[in-house]
Amino acid sequence: MTKTKLTTTTSPLYAFSADTPELRQKFCAFINELVEGPMSAEAFTQALSGGIADLATTLRSLPALEGRLIEFGIAAVARCNPDLKVLTQNLRLPVSPTALKLVELNHAENFRALTFDSDMGGRKTYTPDLVILNERTGTAHIVDAKRSVYTYDRVRLDDLQNRMKAAGLVLPDFLYKEHKRLVTKEVRVVILTADNRKTDLNGGIWHISQLDHLVEVEGAGAAIARLQTEFHFCIEANWKKACETFAQSRKLPIAALDQVEAELDDVVSDKEDEQSFDDANAIDASANRSMIRLGFPQAPTRH
Repeated sequence: MTKTKLTTTTSPLYAFSADTPELRQKFCAFINELVEGPMSAEAFTQALSGGIADLATTLRSLPALEGRLIEFGIAAVARCNPDLKVLTQNLRLPVSPTALKLVELNHAENFRALTFDSDMGGRKTYTPDLVILNERTGTAHIVDAKRSVYTYDRVRLDDLQNRMKAAGLVLPDFLYKEHKRLVTKEVRVVILTADNRKTDLNGGIWHISQLDHLVEVEGAGAAIARLQTEFHFCIEANWKKACETFAQSRKLPIAALDQVEAELDDVVSDKEDEQSFDDANAIDASANRSMIRLGFPQAPTRH
């Protein structure tokens, strides 16, 4: 009797894919754009010549550059889904004292059916990294992308999420008035982190690997991971080239620069730039209200 071995295939969950030549080309071009100036081999060589202080100053820009890389990557993979409107500009959302107090003192179910007028102004604002609107369903996600939230304590995370939710109360009116009458039926807020050490699917803190579910694009999370890997590889290659050039110019062994790297680990800060409240005009407590749903994104179902 002959045995027949059956092979099983897993069909993709989503109709759109992040594995395209066009997206890879965009990623490559953006990496080159980011690295060309501050992280080039020439910049590293010059910084090495200036000593530890100059090199530390150069490398302190690395977390901010990688943050920009992640934001660009999320927007690029989201645009693979034609149902999504991806907004990255003109997103300064007013945060009124009334809205902030509302989300601080109440459970989301008590205010998720409210929205405020975005024209009332406000002394404080919140600017998300992206707003992703599914024009088919009317669901908008306010996205704050982080390299890591590991250093954030619970108080800081709660403060950030409260600002995001308060801003979410004005988002439907804001998108309608400021972005060509985009219609929003539901608003969800999510922090996307590239570090999986502190995530909470039900609490709105998602790892980048869950991006597929958020934007309904197959391989979206994996594409961002590859983007980061290629970015790190490019910087590492430039660093090694700079070390070789510097060592040759000073007639030093390459190993002599190992101590420089060790010292830099203690000097270079890995903190992200944080979103802050900005000054604007005060919002009156009697803001106009209409029906809308506000909350965290729906966690992906286990398959």
